[in-house]
Amino acid sequence: MSEKTVNEIPRDLRPLYTKGSEALLRDNFDYAIDLFNQVLQREPSIFDVRKALRNAQQRKAGGGRGMFKKLLSTASASPLVAKGQIALHKDPAEALTIAEQILNNDPNNSGGHKIVVEAAKAMELPKTAAMSLEILNRNSPKDKKIAMEFAEALAAIGEPTRGEKVLSDLYEEFPTDNDLAQALKDISARKTLKEGGYQALESGTGSYRDVLKNKEEAVVLEQQNRQVKTEDTAEKLITEYEGRLKNEPKNIKIRRDLAELYTQKKDFDRALDYYAQIKSSEVGADASLDRAIAETRKRKYDHQLAQLDTTALDYPEKAAALQAEKQAFELEECQRRVVRFPNDLQIRFELGQIYFQTGKISEAIQEFQKARANPHRKVPALNFLAQCYAKRRMYELAVRALQDAIKEKPAFDDEKKELVYNLGSILETMGKKEDAFQQYMLVYDQDAGYKDVAAKMDQQYGGQG
Repeated sequence: MSEKTVNEIPRDLRPLYTKGSEALLRDNFDYAIDLFNQVLQREPSIFDVRKALRNAQQRKAGGGRGMFKKLLSTASASPLVAKGQIALHKDPAEALTIAEQILNNDPNNSGGHKIVVEAAKAMELPKTAAMSLEILNRNSPKDKKIAMEFAEALAAIGEPTRGEKVLSDLYEEFPTDNDLAQALKDISARKTLKEGGYQALESGTGSYRDVLKNKEEAVVLEQQNRQVKTEDTAEKLITEYEGRLKNEPKNIKIRRDLAELYTQKKDFDRALDYYAQIKSSEVGADASLDRAIAETRKRKYDHQLAQLDTTALDYPEKAAALQAEKQAFELEECQRRVVRFPNDLQIRFELGQIYFQTGKISEAIQEFQKARANPHRKVPALNFLAQCYAKRRMYELAVRALQDAIKEKPAFDDEKKELVYNLGSILETMGKKEDAFQQYMLVYDQDAGYKDVAAKMDQQYGGQG
């Protein structure tokens, strides 16, 4: 099923759309919503009508609902969310209709929009999916999974530039996230291809003249930004940069570009050699350089592990030895960076994670307590702190840390879901079963499939209903 424009509305449905549009102009939102829904029940693929419906829903909700009314809306939506999730597997069109029932009263409901996204994917309605993903992204701007899905949806409907901006903004928040970095490279490559005319050529609507016209600009963009690095392109760039380095021996940027290219080619020793050259220059202390070197060393260990023969008799011993060596390196290297950059709270957070993973709980607590002063790491640092306190059976401190973290999360995204669930788990361990159930219920209201909350609901209600 492909999406249609307003001009493709069947003749017998056009009066409904016209009346709905007029009602919207007169701010008669309930009537407009009812008429638009009638059209979409018959023709769910007409994107312009769904866009008008979303406008009516949002305007109806405007004016600042009170907290009590909002809570009532969320509570009433919960059974419909569960019903919509069930319908997804049997009839996506029905699920889409149920989702709109939720959004009629709560147009920003994340559960409703997630159903819209899944139903739209099943029905091949990419613009509809992108519209709901935009709201989900607005609700949870730091949710990596949603951001990547939204960017991919934008690229699919021919808007890779917007998708690139979504990922670029999030990458500024999480500059060490490899998944985000790769997603950003992929979508930038798609943008380059689109701007170069290749997609139009493939679809039969463009020509080689269009491609050739933009080819030089696209290649320059690709090389300067290093967005698309196939093996051939990497080889050409390495040759070019090493040639330039002979004429510009003090150009630090070229050396760093070469280190990144050799890392991509999995020639880690050459990459580390270029990084060593930069460190021995007059650049001075640079936390990002040390982090890049550490990441390259870790990728080298991962590559060595991947090269082991899993069928060999000594594979377990070799793999364990490499893992232990990698873990020891990570700890030593991170400790060294903390000494060099004691005020870099991101490094403190990384060291806390390593201590936590290796069972050094007291040391981890000290690092996470410092790292929570970093606004970009406050919430995850508090989450780790709570886990550390729980391991030491300091449950009151664990509860306080999680409550502080939850206050920082206005939107109920995946991160908040984990925080609330963890709070429930600790309260349950403390014997506060009723308080724990209240936390699990909040999670269930957003995502009935999260971990074991459905089982906990059944246990609480004794399987009734």
